[in-house]
Amino acid sequence: MEWFALEFMQRALLAALITGATAPAIGTFLVQRRLSLLGDGLGHLAVAGVGLAFLTGTAPLPMAVAICVIGSIGIELLRESGRASGDVGLAILFYGGLSGGLLLAGLAGQGTGTLSAYLFGSLLTVSAADLWVIGGLGAVVLAVTLGLLPQLFTVSADEPFARSIGLPVRLFNILVVSLAAITVTVSMRTVGLLLVSALMVVPVATANHLVIGFRAGLLAAMGLGAVAAVGGAISSYYLNTAPGSLIVVIAIALFAISWPISLLLQRRHRPIVEVVDAAEPVEHELAELHPHEHSEGCGHAVVQHIDHVDYVHDGHRHALHEGHYDEH
Repeated sequence: MEWFALEFMQRALLAALITGATAPAIGTFLVQRRLSLLGDGLGHLAVAGVGLAFLTGTAPLPMAVAICVIGSIGIELLRESGRASGDVGLAILFYGGLSGGLLLAGLAGQGTGTLSAYLFGSLLTVSAADLWVIGGLGAVVLAVTLGLLPQLFTVSADEPFARSIGLPVRLFNILVVSLAAITVTVSMRTVGLLLVSALMVVPVATANHLVIGFRAGLLAAMGLGAVAAVGGAISSYYLNTAPGSLIVVIAIALFAISWPISLLLQRRHRPIVEVVDAAEPVEHELAELHPHEHSEGCGHAVVQHIDHVDYVHDGHRHALHEGHYDEH
């Protein structure tokens, strides 16, 4: 436990905890909307923000947030207007963001080596100022995500229904992609821009194996993401390896473990249904001592049964059959 006394490890653990909980929180809505790869696209777009920060001499994190949010809103508006499909929008984010970032970094005299800290994460070099920014932006994402959970779920699950009940669908769609953009840029120091999508999606898939319900799945995904992020940060100290890649590997390992567990849970809760072979005739018992004659309006409940009706009498179903009643 000597690592816990080191200030850089304390900052790394806090940053990992924040991003580990934040990424799956917004990732749950992206998975619901079948936009699991949006995090990858936004990560590539954030590279352009980092390159622009190098060129202008400003801080990379705020610049990446601004560029990523503006780009995500533009893509969402294009998708909504029908001028670009979801696949085309993601392609624009992938190739335009990455190539633009490399070009701007080159013009600023920075090579790919400088960008690698943002592409693959540099958790152990998080400064106190970085931690304040990560904590503030993470708090905003979690507050909005959990505070507007019913509305965001409705819009993500069924846009036509959301419009029919008067929800501002466009505003909430823009809010979701903006929160995703903020989450990506917050996570670039933890797992890196190229791996952040895994932290947004894999814990969500793992939670869907283990729990039922959207709210329970979101909270479980946040917990699993935090476990993977903190576990990766601690393990990287002992293994002397990059925390970002280790965090993703742990998240995937948790997913692999959850797969057989989900199969056991499904088998345990599977209802037992007795199947009757339709080819075999169903035997009916003759109802004894039945002086009452059933007819329409006799006072007993009537149940339609294939080509005839049954009368419910004394907890049994009676059917008229050639001058007597069958009980079944």
